[in-house]
Amino acid sequence: MKVVEQIKKPIYEEMELFEEKFTQSMSSKVALLNRITHFIVNRKGKQMRPMFVFLVAKMLGKGKVNERAYRGAAVIELIHTATLVHDDVVDDSNKRRGFFSINALWKNKIAVLVGDYLLSKGLLLSIEHEDFDLLKIISVAVKEMSQGELLQIEKARALDITEEVYYEIIRQKTAILLASCCAIGAQALNSKPEEVKKMHQFGELLGMAFQIKDDLFDYGDEKIGKPLGIDIKEKKMTLPLIYTLNTATPFEKRQIINTVKNHNKNKTKVKELIQLVKDKGGLEFAQQKMESYRVEALKLLMEFPKNEYRDALELMVNYVIERKI
Repeated sequence: MKVVEQIKKPIYEEMELFEEKFTQSMSSKVALLNRITHFIVNRKGKQMRPMFVFLVAKMLGKGKVNERAYRGAAVIELIHTATLVHDDVVDDSNKRRGFFSINALWKNKIAVLVGDYLLSKGLLLSIEHEDFDLLKIISVAVKEMSQGELLQIEKARALDITEEVYYEIIRQKTAILLASCCAIGAQALNSKPEEVKKMHQFGELLGMAFQIKDDLFDYGDEKIGKPLGIDIKEKKMTLPLIYTLNTATPFEKRQIINTVKNHNKNKTKVKELIQLVKDKGGLEFAQQKMESYRVEALKLLMEFPKNEYRDALELMVNYVIERKI
């Protein structure tokens, strides 16, 4: 059995029902919009976000979930999908998970409007049921994600990202969303505030590890659907590169900055830079950091009573670190 299927096993029924509810939550009276949302639903990924919501809810709710958990998962997925649609427009990206993006098929204007529609659907779903506590968690996440993206753009121009700034960027860009999923899973069942806080922390730690793993793929040899050196090409300062810059000689430093700024599309130069990062121990450093986030996340998780849902979350933590894609 694949790891993802193993993780899904204790929440299989919830995920099936969620699919129905999520599809309904997107429906509209506009035929074009329905065509596009149908396209989105049929090209979904692993659906890790709703999985976190249901696993946390069932772990804390003694195996039970409520309607609020379904709504929370749907809102997260609607708003997350909206940000992805907008991201593809911002990045001028024609592909998403190997398929054409919305903007590639229907152009930017429609893609932006579809993103706005999904965002408003998510907000309304919470407001109509007075899930203001869940909406607050998600709204904070969207604000942080936007700030993280802008901080990354600002720093990429000057290439002056320190390790601390890098952690802040990935906390806002990636970790906050997983943190929100876990917090919503707890909050949906009206858990104690300290439990909600702990689950938020757990999701954040896991999100940090997840992003560092993604950074490492840029230097890997496996076929993962992400071209080698794509982060360098896009002038993204990732942890292995930041570590290499910090430990490089002044001459190497000038070379690195020159490659990232002026030769980021030169395959030979990018290959040389990837080799330098490997030689300088940049990958080992990033792996150690990722491992320390995994240890912290598991430590927090072990504070909760053992059951099949906690086991599945533990499996998820290890999957995030060991995944090949």
